[in-house]
Amino acid sequence: CAMKYTADEVIQFVEEENVKFIRLAFCDIYGRQKNISIMPGELRRAFSDGMAFDASAIAGFGGAVRSDLFLRPDPSTLTGLPWRPENGRVVRMFCDITRPDGRVFEADTRHLLKVAVEDAQAAGYRFSFGAEMEFYLFKTDEHGEPTREPYDHAGYMDIAPDDRGENIRREICLTLEQMGIRPESSHHEQGPGQNEVDFRYTGALTAADHLLGFKAAVKSIAAQSGLYASFLPKPFLEYSGSGLHINLSLFQDGKNLFAHGAPEMDHFMAGLLAHACDITAFLNPLTNSYARFGAFEAPKYATWSRGNRSQLIRIPAARGEYSRIELRSPDPACNPYLALALIIHAGLDGIADALPLTPPVDINLYDAEPSNAYPLL
Repeated sequence: CAMKYTADEVIQFVEEENVKFIRLAFCDIYGRQKNISIMPGELRRAFSDGMAFDASAIAGFGGAVRSDLFLRPDPSTLTGLPWRPENGRVVRMFCDITRPDGRVFEADTRHLLKVAVEDAQAAGYRFSFGAEMEFYLFKTDEHGEPTREPYDHAGYMDIAPDDRGENIRREICLTLEQMGIRPESSHHEQGPGQNEVDFRYTGALTAADHLLGFKAAVKSIAAQSGLYASFLPKPFLEYSGSGLHINLSLFQDGKNLFAHGAPEMDHFMAGLLAHACDITAFLNPLTNSYARFGAFEAPKYATWSRGNRSQLIRIPAARGEYSRIELRSPDPACNPYLALALIIHAGLDGIADALPLTPPVDINLYDAEPSNAYPLL
């Protein structure tokens, strides 16, 4: 289901492809995916009127008073769930959330990202996002519960048989392709049982949808192999944490501004640095998130550099259409819709105010003495 569907096409697809369950998915403010499953006979009503649900038990959605909200599926997000049985297929769509009178629900973080994209378009800009997400694979006990024992003890970019995650990553990447998500590469990471999958560039909303779908796919595929996939930012203090490195490019009139050294690039980076401390609360939402900073190539200060992996913002060596900046602080625990929305707004703020960019810091900050020159994240 990689193509973009309309509502009528979704209905036709469900009828022709023996789809028996349609999951209407959304996430709470913490980025945890939720869903309700409807039968094919309810699909037309879901598109025309939305499906009501009790939001009182969803984190951040308010209490029992006026708790009725509606899920309105976005047909362009239709995808099959390949790990579910072929006989009686299951598909999923992400949804917009509204109040009973049709007003947008203010805690719908997917809508907040839509607003950020619209604000960028109004200013004449378009973004492309590519993500690199890390996770750990742990063994499970005889009851299927996760243990603290990693799946292997391989290191960075090791190969099989030391790298036991190779087949799992293969299955993940093939599954993602079936879902219309394009992985670019995958490899074993530094920590024992730690893996990384990198994604091809897409627009902001699609990138966030893909990140949410990716976590669900990884957890499901790992579980089928008797493993537990953890997206905790720092499962082991003595090993590298798991980051969500966000690569982005900025376009105007079809031109990648980062490829041409446009002043907007400096202003955008300055905006990110200026707001880094504020948005870190959302890009790194767990107490555990902060154990990751300042070691194993995870940043700790609001600085930038070219190629230096100890910095908050890194400018990779890629050229031409692949010119981009990399924000290295986010971790997989974040709500991807909030994270990308805040990154867009912070950068646009820097452009609007023509904020000057501080000089690059071309030192290894892990070895440097503490300084008051750079705000601590």
